Parts: sequence; structure tokens; C-alpha cells
Amino acid sequence: MVLASASPRRLDLLKQVGLIPTEILPADIDEAVRPRELPRTLAARLADGKADAVAALRPDAYVLGADTVVAVGRRILGKAASPAEATKFLNLLSGRSHRVMSGVCVVAPGGKRGLRVVVTSVAFKRLSDSEIADYIAGDEWQGKAGAYAIQGMAARFVRAINGSYTNIVGLPVFETVQMLAGLGYPIR
Repeated sequence: MVLASASPRRLDLLKQVGLIPTEILPADIDEAVRPRELPRTLAARLADGKADAVAALRPDAYVLGADTVVAVGRRILGKAASPAEATKFLNLLSGRSHRVMSGVCVVAPGGKRGLRVVVTSVAFKRLSDSEIADYIAGDEWQGKAGAYAIQGMAARFVRAINGSYTNIVGLPVFETVQMLAGLGYPIR
């Protein structure tokens, strides 16, 4: 199996369930949001694009592509580029629910494929200005969609989740394993 992602969280989640990629080959695709693109469509397009790009290089391997998107309504919250943007994101998430969507695409040898988008609802408690400032003062928000990592200090902000916890971390493990098995990958 080839993982078409540089995400250490995805690799950790796969290892957690005994799936160790033989190669990690991050896909080089344009991840820019298209005009009027919906969050679910973006997650599916990016996962599909990553898997296709790497499958073209490794046609005899199972290739796993994934991408995670955080959305409030139709608004997509990407990876914050600055502390100010991260603060803006956390203020938007404060006291409300949002969705985390991961697109997962597996391309099997021979080109057979599976694509799925998994959606998890996350409810944040109302955050004080000092809670947001303290979180931003650390660097945990950097490189994270929506400017938070549920597996870290932001876990204290989460009032409830509905759906897959591992999806919020970056890869819906159950659905990924089922997709791999359904395409013939040997799951032990």
C-alpha cells in the first residue's frame, strides 16, 4: 500500500490498526478551493486527485489518498496561515457545531477504485478570549484544518461529536479499512 499523503496523523492512524504503508508518496496536486465549491465536493475531489496522481506512478500498488476539510455551513476553514486567522477560525467555531469531512479514495492495482466522504459533526463549547489566546500561543493550531487538533489541547473545547473520532483526527479508520478490504487488500 502506498499512502499519498505526508500527514503524520494519517500514518499514525493506519499504524494503530496494523496497516503500515510500504511507501509514503505525497501527491503534488493543486489543493485550492474552486469558486462556489462545496466542502463535501472539495474533500472528495482532493482525495480522488491525490490517489489518481500517485496511482499513475505506482499502478501495481493499492494507493490511499485522503483529505480532511472543516466546514461551518458552506464555509470552508482551511489551515490557518497566521495566528490572526487561527483566532478568527476559533471565534467562528466557538459555541457552535461544525462538520469535519474526510474524503478517502483507494485505487487498487488494475484501476478498480473506491471513494467515500465521511462526515462527523463536532460541537465546541463557548470559548473565552483567553482560552483562544492560550491555544493560539502554542503551535498546535499550525497546519491543521480549522486551526485545531482534537487529539491535542483542543479536546477540552469539544462538547460533543456525532460520528467518527478518527475522521476528525484526519482519517476515518473504519471506513478506510472496509474500503481497502472490499478492493482486495489483505487485512490481517
